[in-house]
Amino acid sequence: MLKKSILVLAAALAVGVAYAQDTLKKVKDSGTITMGVRESSGVLSYTLGGSKYVGYHVAICEKAIENIEKAVGKKLNVQFQPVTSQNRIPLMQNGTIDIECGSTTNNATRQKDVSFANTTFVEEVRMAVKANSSIKSIADLKGKTVATTTGTTSVQTLRKNKRAEGLEFKELFGKDHSDSFLLVESGRADAFVMDGSLLAGLIARSKNPKDYKIVGEVLSVEPIAIMTRKDDAAMLKIVNATIADLVKSGEIFKLYDKWFMQPTVPSGAVVNLPMSDALRNVLKHPNNLPAEEFAKKVAS
Repeated sequence: MLKKSILVLAAALAVGVAYAQDTLKKVKDSGTITMGVRESSGVLSYTLGGSKYVGYHVAICEKAIENIEKAVGKKLNVQFQPVTSQNRIPLMQNGTIDIECGSTTNNATRQKDVSFANTTFVEEVRMAVKANSSIKSIADLKGKTVATTTGTTSVQTLRKNKRAEGLEFKELFGKDHSDSFLLVESGRADAFVMDGSLLAGLIARSKNPKDYKIVGEVLSVEPIAIMTRKDDAAMLKIVNATIADLVKSGEIFKLYDKWFMQPTVPSGAVVNLPMSDALRNVLKHPNNLPAEEFAKKVAS
């Protein structure tokens, strides 16, 4: 029995290695490619209900899938798999999803487990509060309740900030970004610390957007990228080539304008977040530097 269990485990590990090395073969053989998507990651990736997902990163991934179809020589059935901050990396590793198109920060720790395409969004971590809140800076969080999403690094980033040294505050965790925003909306939390674009998107689609504001110092500047399996060079090459083509044609700037500066479905809410100089620069000079190196480059 023990020998049989060992053989089963070895077989499972072998399948995982196969996925890691050749996603293209996997999707060609199955005829299906599974896109990891987020239900409430601002306008990077969100649900319209049912099995329909849209957003800036979803649109880029759809372009990449068109090129993947050319590479494997067949039309693929595209499936959407909702992922969370907690399970997105395990689901990539075990073959459940083939490409992740959400709001994942590329950092050195995650690069040990997965690969990242070249940066397609640059995020600034800040905090959302109610419009009538007295919170204007990190120092104002003393004794307050801070919401963040399980599996994300935002509160860790806050605690590492020099301005937060010795600052005591309570943490509350939402299961996803909508749940975290609800903690502020319902008064259970005083602030929600998260990526600025996600905060802007959640505020724009809330019942009363004027009731909220984004405040405080920028806690960190982070590269956000599309995620693929570790050491899958062929898959990564196609995704990066797609991004390069979108930049060269100017289409990526049109996609950005569509999702960040124009009315978005289904409510017509406008995020109104112009493209940052940092993002324009990284699109002109593509790289997949992890956050630790990226932040130094941006600051220099």
